[in-house]
Amino acid sequence: MRHPTPSRARRAVLALAAAALAVAGLTAPVSALPGAPAPAAATAGCGRPAGLASGTHTITSGGQSRTFRLDVPAGYDPNRPYRLVVGLHWWHGTAADVVNQGFYGLKPLAGTSTIFVAPQGIDNAWPNTGGQDVAFVDDILRTLEQALCIDTTQRFATGFSYGGGMSNALACARADVFRAVAVLNGAQLSGCAGGTQPIAYLGSHGVVDDVLNISQGRALRDRALRTNGCQAQQAPEPAAGSGTHVRTEYTCRAGYPVVWIASDSGHQWDARDRGQQQSWVPGEIWRFFTSLTSTTTPTASPTSTPTATPTATATPTPTASPSTPVPGGACTATYRTVNSWPGGFQGEVTVRAGSPATSWSVSWRPAGERVAQVWNGTATTQGDLVVVRNVAWNGTLAAGGTTTFGLLGSGTAPAPVLTCTSS
Repeated sequence: MRHPTPSRARRAVLALAAAALAVAGLTAPVSALPGAPAPAAATAGCGRPAGLASGTHTITSGGQSRTFRLDVPAGYDPNRPYRLVVGLHWWHGTAADVVNQGFYGLKPLAGTSTIFVAPQGIDNAWPNTGGQDVAFVDDILRTLEQALCIDTTQRFATGFSYGGGMSNALACARADVFRAVAVLNGAQLSGCAGGTQPIAYLGSHGVVDDVLNISQGRALRDRALRTNGCQAQQAPEPAAGSGTHVRTEYTCRAGYPVVWIASDSGHQWDARDRGQQQSWVPGEIWRFFTSLTSTTTPTASPTSTPTATPTATATPTPTASPSTPVPGGACTATYRTVNSWPGGFQGEVTVRAGSPATSWSVSWRPAGERVAQVWNGTATTQGDLVVVRNVAWNGTLAAGGTTTFGLLGSGTAPAPVLTCTSS
């Protein structure tokens, strides 16, 4: 869905962009959350019933009463550290808007793997005067981590326009707290206190954005390239009117990737290529965030894992596909089509261990379909085979234990013959 930009908001954002350097000078650094970046850290909320439920919550931050929207997964397990995604609204948007748009399309992809939070900006904006909005996010994190079990190595932030500027401010000031940010058509609108520590960074921007010119997005990217020690390379961008997008992945310091995606689009977060009903943006963000695997050991061995649903930007028609279990080695794999729509589909594969396993892989030969994205697994192509291997946290299975991975593809939903092997 295209995000409408009222002329008043357009003028205000342009004025903010022009004043970016002044804002940066006003933003003073504040202390990081105690112990936040430590690997394998369990938050105070682990091991006890959830202290907060989904809905609107109010806290005091900087002497002001401020609110945020929280989404806790169904079937919340207090013994499992969850990924946390902070979704920041645009100029004149609200936390409720972020919720209504599925946290930029990420919530439908996350299944039950992720806690989402949408802070509410003062006057629906993120001026971050004196660092007050960064401090607000700090206070939200403290509140959540007292009440819920959160993986402190898996905190992420994303936002569009002014929310993109605020995501960038968090990348600058809280690189030791957040694992990565995804900045959508952003600019340096909320300051950049610090800005010298590496953080995984994804930037997406439209080449015909007439509110925040793509040059402003490039400037944010270039700061990340410097701090992340990336090698210089050309980042091609599509021509206006081409109806396409181009993704560039830089070679950077290990653990701190930078991805830049330029698209033939204007000032909208959910860009899509010509003739496509579905935006590619949620899938790219989710692919980026989930590639940055956790260093936290769960307090309980998971026997079930996230089940993905279609992206919020798609309009799929639910279908039922027969399960096709195919034994292979010491495990079996079962495919089902979760949803399909003209030109695309979403599938899910369940892996069941026949005997205890520490790793697994599933392979098949596509019959014309193309796999565009996989989550909860790592996909490679070997000749005419698609091979999906476990990620770090779901490779170990007890005898009879199961896990799942999801995929998005183009073409007709398949009925693949799967081969599963484990060790």
